[in-house]
Amino acid sequence: MKRDLLSLADLEREEILHIFSLTRRLKEKGEEAKRLSLLRGKVLGLIFHKPSMRTRVSFEVAMVHLGGHAMLLGNSEILLGERESVADVARVLSGYMDGLVIRTFDQALVEEVASCTSIPVINGLTDLLHPCQILAALYTIQERLGRLQGLKVVYVGDGNNVAHSWLLGAAKMGLDLTIACPPEYRPNPQIFSRALNLALTTGSKLMVLDNPLEAVRGAHIIYTDVWASMGQEQEKEDRAKAFSPYQVNAALLKAAGEQAYVMHCLPAHRGEEIISEVIDGPRSLVWEEAENRLHVQKAILIWLLGGEKAEKEFA
Repeated sequence: MKRDLLSLADLEREEILHIFSLTRRLKEKGEEAKRLSLLRGKVLGLIFHKPSMRTRVSFEVAMVHLGGHAMLLGNSEILLGERESVADVARVLSGYMDGLVIRTFDQALVEEVASCTSIPVINGLTDLLHPCQILAALYTIQERLGRLQGLKVVYVGDGNNVAHSWLLGAAKMGLDLTIACPPEYRPNPQIFSRALNLALTTGSKLMVLDNPLEAVRGAHIIYTDVWASMGQEQEKEDRAKAFSPYQVNAALLKAAGEQAYVMHCLPAHRGEEIISEVIDGPRSLVWEEAENRLHVQKAILIWLLGGEKAEKEFA
């Protein structure tokens, strides 16, 4: 049975740890990991309705390193639900490709494509969720701090797709997560409710606070994102006023304590949600996380596209 990666809620904790084990082994191989042939003959389609640098480049490079090929399917060529139905496009691509990465607006569209294909579908970002980003974040934390269970992560900023995937990822992996944001920009209540249910199994403590200085006390990780995501540019001025107290700066880092590291999914708007002194400082894991997008996505592709044969060959 084929597997998809549409939401972290769909993955078992053991599957996430398995992806991380593959990631660690790939990193340990160094330059050798750029010449693997685990996905030779495989083709990955990239359907991107939103701009991308890290997601597109990391998946394309990952396929090259693994001996496969990635093909960008532009919006003008793949008009899902416009020139022909989503189901028809999905079925045709199933006969050509070995997997799809979709970066779009509506989570329902990714789920519809996945339901109509016989090949794995990966959510490269929607307005609701960004699972690949948080897998890279979780791996980076485990790599640097040696564990995930019981750590305190504080997400400071907009209750957006990254915050939603943090809720689900923290609940799955047993981290304590506090989201600090203005009341009018809180996360989706349905996502928060689902995360709370998942947390019953792992003991993860999830909460939302208005006061960022209170939220970050004792944090091991402070995580942030842009205040206005793609498609929200017209709200930029209003959001800047609402989020100005939530900037990740030296004062916020001091309130957290000396144990705190800082992360950002990028792109960063320096001087808005984070200052250069912090993002480029000694407690920043931002660039480690960005690099790990490549390694984690290699592991995801081996797991989803390569199957047991590729994993045995890698072993």
